[in-house]
Amino acid sequence: MTLSQHLKKAGISPELRRLIFSFAHISLDAQHYFPKYLQGTTGDKNKYGEAVAALDEWVNGFLCDRLVKTGLVRKIYSEELKKPLFVNKRAPFVVTLDPLDGSSNIVTNNPFGSIVGVYKKDLPQPGKRLVAAFYKLYGPVNTFVYTVGNGTHEFVKHYDGDGKAQFLLLSENMKLPKKGEVFGIGGYPMDWGPKFLKFAKDLFRKEKLKVRYCGTFVADFSQILHRGGIFAYPSAKKKPKGKLRLTYEAQPMAFIIEQAGGASWSGKGSLVDVKEKNVDARVPLYLGNRKLISKLKRAVK
Repeated sequence: MTLSQHLKKAGISPELRRLIFSFAHISLDAQHYFPKYLQGTTGDKNKYGEAVAALDEWVNGFLCDRLVKTGLVRKIYSEELKKPLFVNKRAPFVVTLDPLDGSSNIVTNNPFGSIVGVYKKDLPQPGKRLVAAFYKLYGPVNTFVYTVGNGTHEFVKHYDGDGKAQFLLLSENMKLPKKGEVFGIGGYPMDWGPKFLKFAKDLFRKEKLKVRYCGTFVADFSQILHRGGIFAYPSAKKKPKGKLRLTYEAQPMAFIIEQAGGASWSGKGSLVDVKEKNVDARVPLYLGNRKLISKLKRAVK
């Protein structure tokens, strides 16, 4: 089944179907140009004070431009935009965008990806107001994962007989394995609180999980989605609010994993329930198998 057929089968609006389908192919087009921008920075800093990689800036511009041309986007919020981009007040959707998740992996040729959230109303909004969330993983093969609240579904790029790229269904209604296999935790362990550090050690000692961490949220998330386990970028002494951004990264991925039978946690509740006025806010992030998230909650009380 193609992505287009699957979206139609899902019974969602034609506009949302077109937006999801369009982004899947827009991101494919972007990847053709990646080699041209693999090295160097622009010399500028983004709104978080971080150096901007040349590929970061280019991908953001490309994706925003193509999203604008769909005629479906009212406003775009991006990690790489200092201010949201007002597009078309009559268009149906507001989009959040992490255009190039894992850009620190560019020079080492590790996986990176793109994360998108779709809302009907303007931000700020809690993640439970998402009407769709999806991500593209630029790995050894290109995969596209989406949810509109009726399960989590994965597609892989193929070429048809005419050499035209198609996304074909790989896994429908994905579910995390009941027994987790792997875990990944970002940050510096000596900065973690003692209770969380003990929990992390117990993932080795008691849960018998294997470490899998590459530094790209999309890729580390994909490990958990397929193999089960837990991923975290926790609150720490130097970063009490964590590192990942609530709007651009945490909430779309929390929506996806909860639709796959998993759980998310902000340190207080589900990540999709977090209310935050600042769209650039960071948040402690924990997601994975429900049993492991429950054990985490008990361990850090």
